[in-house]
Amino acid sequence: MRVAVLTSSRADFGIYLPLLKALNSNSSFELSIIAFGTHLSVQHGYTLAQIKEHGFENIYTVESMVLGDTPECIATAMGLTQIKFATFWHGHAANFDLILCLGDRYEMHAAVYAAIPFNLVFAHFHGGETTEGAIDNIFRHAITLASRYHFVATQTFADKVSAIKGSAEGVYHVGSMSLQNLTDLPLLTVAEFKEKWNVDLSFPTILVTLHPETVGVEMNSHYAHVISSVIRKQTRFRVLLTMPNADTAGNTVRNIFINELSDLKHVRMIENLGSQSYFTAMKYCSFLLGNTSSGIIEAASFGKYVINLGDRQKGRAHSDNIFNTGFDEDQIQAAIQEIEKDDVFKGENIYYKEDSVDSVIEILKGIHTNE
Repeated sequence: MRVAVLTSSRADFGIYLPLLKALNSNSSFELSIIAFGTHLSVQHGYTLAQIKEHGFENIYTVESMVLGDTPECIATAMGLTQIKFATFWHGHAANFDLILCLGDRYEMHAAVYAAIPFNLVFAHFHGGETTEGAIDNIFRHAITLASRYHFVATQTFADKVSAIKGSAEGVYHVGSMSLQNLTDLPLLTVAEFKEKWNVDLSFPTILVTLHPETVGVEMNSHYAHVISSVIRKQTRFRVLLTMPNADTAGNTVRNIFINELSDLKHVRMIENLGSQSYFTAMKYCSFLLGNTSSGIIEAASFGKYVINLGDRQKGRAHSDNIFNTGFDEDQIQAAIQEIEKDDVFKGENIYYKEDSVDSVIEILKGIHTNE
């Protein structure tokens, strides 16, 4: 089975990774990777290099990034991505039996929708979820409608996908593949992490990842200033901050962090840690602060509490490790104090399902047999 995987960012690549390794080592599949979006952006860490470091060789690239973070720039990037993929699919559609896509990003949506006239077959991961504070919510459900097969993280999401497409056919509850990274991906030691990043995780550390809210974008400057103020005051902790992704107002948030936090000795800002280092940081940190989906999906499996800010993840099902707060310093400080009383989460992760990747592999084999 000739399988191509669309990956547009460090985030989706980290989720795919256990599956990519399984596909690459299985003689039933011929794997190709189609890298685009921020993978090819130097500003965002040029994470194409990380894909190659993992040993993947059959890689196509499609470059369509647009400088700037205004709504016009995002809309232009969507249009350009669709145009570039129209050309790509014209030249390569016959090379693939199935295309894997993941999530809800605007550039993923553009790549998938450019393929509709070519009648390509898509399998979508992480459909059926809800994020009310991001325009991604629209793109996720649209990608669901464009896909024939669906691999979802919970039964609730399976029911939502079935309702969107009007049928339960081709919908599979497999859990979140990214959780297999916890067992398959060799993490760094504290000493190795310090040598690589000059960050000593033996000190109490807050792992911070803040992305812009793409609904109500005019508030993102205020939100970034609030978080900068919170971080400045957390001198009892070290703060490891990963930079925002390529969203509306992403550069605005990035520049505020650089201007307001660069002079602080207890703060270390890093563009992109990569999967291994990011999960290492999650393993050893005291807790997470921000609004990233990794806090919702993976952190519970590390026994970590998460202060989830604002509305970007609003509506997404989560485990009991999540403290939902507004962008309010008093609320955030109160959550920090609660976490310090009981700093290890001992509950279950609702996104975990045993043998997630093996289940996907067997389903894909069945699809190929029946096509």
